[in-house]
Amino acid sequence: MKTKITEMFGIEHPIIQGGMHYVGFAELAAAVSNAGGLGIITGLTQGTPEKLANEIARCQDMTDKPIGVNITFLPTLNAPDYPGLFQTIIDAGVTVVETAGNNPAEYLPMLKDAGIKVIHKCTSVRHSLKAQSIGCDAVSVDGFECGGHPGEDDIPNFILLPRAADELEIPFVASGGMADARSLVAAMAMGAEGMNMGTRFIATQEAPVHENVKHAIVAASELDTRLVMRPLRNTERVMTNAAVERLLEKEAKLGKDLKFEDIIEEVAGVYPKIMQTGDMDAGAWSCGMVAGLINDIPTVAELINRIMTEADSIIKQRLQSMA
Repeated sequence: MKTKITEMFGIEHPIIQGGMHYVGFAELAAAVSNAGGLGIITGLTQGTPEKLANEIARCQDMTDKPIGVNITFLPTLNAPDYPGLFQTIIDAGVTVVETAGNNPAEYLPMLKDAGIKVIHKCTSVRHSLKAQSIGCDAVSVDGFECGGHPGEDDIPNFILLPRAADELEIPFVASGGMADARSLVAAMAMGAEGMNMGTRFIATQEAPVHENVKHAIVAASELDTRLVMRPLRNTERVMTNAAVERLLEKEAKLGKDLKFEDIIEEVAGVYPKIMQTGDMDAGAWSCGMVAGLINDIPTVAELINRIMTEADSIIKQRLQSMA
């Protein structure tokens, strides 16, 4: 299946693996790229240029296909070495960067000069237009359904994707609620050139996370996520657990007086405990409503092949039979 996204990134299928904290390691990124999609290493999980260089090298030993690196700009007292991380990406010959969070304009010139394609994750049409105006090559339009940070507008993809198609000139992919062939065909019907999957890729055999995490996703329904940190205007969609329910009780009790320090125990530094040791009540971890559509733990190749085969069937049989 050829789209503007497959041509731009040099991949076979219009499927991108999202950058995910303590999930986007070399093993998963290589598996996605080898299966014809675009695998993404999560830069801030590595933290330093040296560790990122090692992870990229590990991934390049596992695949000769294009890979990308996600760099998220977060408000923090101790900012990562962003110039060093981007220089590492350039030196390693990575061809795609996925940016998220704050405006990446400061670093676009160095990436462009190196011939790197930049796709920026956006939760609104206005942010997508801004990404286009500063020179991003593509955007990942992230609907309210998504795991992680959905923004503050609460617009689901059935509205957000067509609105993006109406306004944008650069290509975009759909992110949030993407799990299968139906997701891909629907997204493309609404103007997207492909899809970005996060939560779905966690529940695969190659995802380097604890089995407890994978089985929690399979067991969950679409009702098992919660929105946390809304009072701080840093909304995050997470899987419910004891820590998350405790966090929500604090938010309800403190109201407008809530400060980040009040919930730091439930949100700071919890990912290694959850993703690596399987302590499912350690804190809040990003998970999309799409968990309700995830019922198995296939290999990445099985998942992508299934999506593309079923997408072809939906297009050629179901949709054409209605013409």
